[in-house]
Amino acid sequence: MTIRGSDTSRVRRINLAATIRALRGHGPVGLTDLAKRTALSRPTVESLVEELLAAGWIRELPPESGQMGRPARLVTFNAIGGYVVGVDVGSYIIRATLSDLEGEVVAQHAERVDPASGRAARLAAARAAAAGALKSADVRAEQVAALCVGTTGVVTAEGVVKLSVGLPEWTGVDLAGEMRGDFACPILVENDCNLAALAEGWIGQAQGVTDLVFVLSGVRTGAGLLIDGRLHRGGRGGAGEIGALPLLGWHRAPSHLTGFPGLPEGTAPEDAAAFVFGRARAGDPAAHQAVDGFAKELSEGVAALVLTVDPDLVVLGGGISRSGDVLLEPLRRHLDPYCLEPPALSVSTLGDQAVVLGAVRHALNQVDARLYDIDSPLPRPTA
Repeated sequence: MTIRGSDTSRVRRINLAATIRALRGHGPVGLTDLAKRTALSRPTVESLVEELLAAGWIRELPPESGQMGRPARLVTFNAIGGYVVGVDVGSYIIRATLSDLEGEVVAQHAERVDPASGRAARLAAARAAAAGALKSADVRAEQVAALCVGTTGVVTAEGVVKLSVGLPEWTGVDLAGEMRGDFACPILVENDCNLAALAEGWIGQAQGVTDLVFVLSGVRTGAGLLIDGRLHRGGRGGAGEIGALPLLGWHRAPSHLTGFPGLPEGTAPEDAAAFVFGRARAGDPAAHQAVDGFAKELSEGVAALVLTVDPDLVVLGGGISRSGDVLLEPLRRHLDPYCLEPPALSVSTLGDQAVVLGAVRHALNQVDARLYDIDSPLPRPTA
């Protein structure tokens, strides 16, 4: 069989990707161990390492001291060969997180915004949050390899918010186009519930879980789905939007908390849940009743998703995650009769960072897709 030049180039690209995979996330590795991990010959690995060093994707470390004989060459993945940014556009707070290419958080910044703010003010806050994170770490926009924005609503593949009932003037905003004014890297836009589900599968309660229903609940409630370990958006980005069904109780659920008669005057909607759950935790019967009503309404939508997806796990996140000790029992009591087989329930430990960390993960996945694309030339680091 004749091996053409294009074949050898493809094999080379495959081996480069395999070498990066073997190094990434494993710290310093000697060339002998690297050859074992990649199942490649030592001379081939040495050649690949030289190419990756020249490209800037790996770094060589000083040899270990105190060893007999010739010290081993140690190399490691260059995690600061680029950065990614995750942005969470919320009703009250817009968060931005900067991470290196290993997913380690480098800097964070948040901007408060009036929930009644229109499109221009919210976009300005999103830009300011991203810029603030970069400034904190002394990183330039040109060093960012990918950026992902999480937002409420249904989002198109092109990064346009097709429908948003939660944010004023937000339907129709081209978030990807707006952020391209500040960043030349690939811009991703995704539904906030979907990103929170990604974060749970990455570093949260759903690590190793194949099928996940993630319920993000605060002022509003939505859901994100992982099926076969992958984010399920649906054909038009509307998967998990159970709250759009008026027959189910998700749109009514917050009223049990915001309408609690014992709320102090002037309590903001986003603070009502913490107050009511706190009173329930202290033994207030009226607060217990309000939490029970909230749990009943929530269970209807959760049950619909459980009967559809049959997940390994249901994770509760958002504002309610801080009150899992009060909510899980009534939710389980109302949910189980609806389900053929009651699912495992868990409360997110990521708190208000779930969406922005999911945005970081989504941006990293975009970088990975380019780095490991064996049909394209090896990209250059951005930093």
